Amino acid sequence: MLVLFSAFGIVLLGAFAQAVSGFGYALLTVPLLAAAIDPRSAVVVSALTSIGLTLTAAVRERAYARWRVAVTLTATALLGVPVGLLVLVYAPQRLLSALIAVVVLGCVVLVASGARMRTGRLGLGAIGVLVGVLTAATGTNGPPLVAAFHSLGYDPRTFRATVAATFAGTGLIGLAGFLLTGQVDAHVTRIALAALPAVPLGWWLGNRLFHRLDPRLFRRIVLVGLLGSAGTALIGLAG
Repeated sequence: MLVLFSAFGIVLLGAFAQAVSGFGYALLTVPLLAAAIDPRSAVVVSALTSIGLTLTAAVRERAYARWRVAVTLTATALLGVPVGLLVLVYAPQRLLSALIAVVVLGCVVLVASGARMRTGRLGLGAIGVLVGVLTAATGTNGPPLVAAFHSLGYDPRTFRATVAATFAGTGLIGLAGFLLTGQVDAHVTRIALAALPAVPLGWWLGNRLFHRLDPRLFRRIVLVGLLGSAGTALIGLAG
């Protein structure tokens, strides 16, 4: 019962972060859920609870999304998902925790330094492949997208909408991979169902704050959110 209540609170926090910053759901939920259950189950539970959120956000924000970019990233993510599934199924749990920490810290460095990623057709394709690997292996596929869209200079509304559109496509692909490899069992399904009501509540709370943000404050929230996620991932690895 304690695990179920913990999962509800973690998912609530993740949905709130997603609504405010446009990303952060998996970056918060996966490390925290990994501490409550285990890294492999955490990835799957996060995917199961987030799919409705990302699909709904993509539909609602569709007018603001850069769909060509989202489709390119989703299509190339297909190439990376099989590799990510191999890592998820066969890698030791401690290695999965380490991968989560490295991914989050890498994004912190990129955003904090103001570095610009190559976002031409080839650059987006490479980012998409990486997103596919991370979607299946760790569930934390947001960091390369955050860095890429930061480089493209998207305003907060475009940022959030395009991230949602990309998450919706890659989330469906990842979920299909989890089902095909037998990662969705009774244990993770029970936890996901218990936490699912927290998703619309967290989004509603975060969305109220989002519409009051200016772009400069938005960028600070992005960085602070990444720093918090990195700290969570490192704590989980140390444990």
